[in-house]
Amino acid sequence: MTESAIVEGRMAPLRIDNLDTDQIMPKQFLWGIDKSGLAKGVLYDLRFDPQGKPRADFVLNRPEHADTSVLVVGSNFGCGSSREHAVWGLQQFGIQAVIAPSFAEIFYSNAINNRLLLVALPEDQVTALMQAADDSRTSSVRIDVGTMTVTCGDLSAPFSLSPRHRRMFLEGLDVIGLTLTYRDRIDAFSRAHWSQQPWVRDVASRTTGRMRSA
Repeated sequence: MTESAIVEGRMAPLRIDNLDTDQIMPKQFLWGIDKSGLAKGVLYDLRFDPQGKPRADFVLNRPEHADTSVLVVGSNFGCGSSREHAVWGLQQFGIQAVIAPSFAEIFYSNAINNRLLLVALPEDQVTALMQAADDSRTSSVRIDVGTMTVTCGDLSAPFSLSPRHRRMFLEGLDVIGLTLTYRDRIDAFSRAHWSQQPWVRDVASRTTGRMRSA
């Protein structure tokens, strides 16, 4: 079991339903061609006023939530556009897991594929965790993918992941790493496919070569 199989740290409550990816990672921070430098953009318009000054009343700007690693949020988190930058930015900001009653489908896939742990719990349990997160004395939470349990004080809540996604966290794999565990089967399929249909092997490179020599 890897480090990504257990997330343990402080929670911060974000009581906003339908928080979309445009708010999680605004468009002005999508200028790069790689994943770097996205932490600044996370929830930018909620964290800062129009003059770029931190909003003192926003939960993640409060001193007691400076080391937050788990967000507890409203329903349909991550709706809107499919920008994967929203996931990368949350991770760079230090967020290791998000707990919500529900998640937007594309965001869920993007997050899990990048090993940002998303946990869906019933609304009453999410409300209880938000209340616990309000108090620094009770805001510590433990999410264990091995036992599929969220623990906070007296609350012990089961959650579910698909077998494929659970394996990714237990073995420390992203979606590419998981694919590569099937490398032998992929290679065997390729060899069989090419032996039966050799005319399709490297067709792009061979076509390009003919065009260049013409």
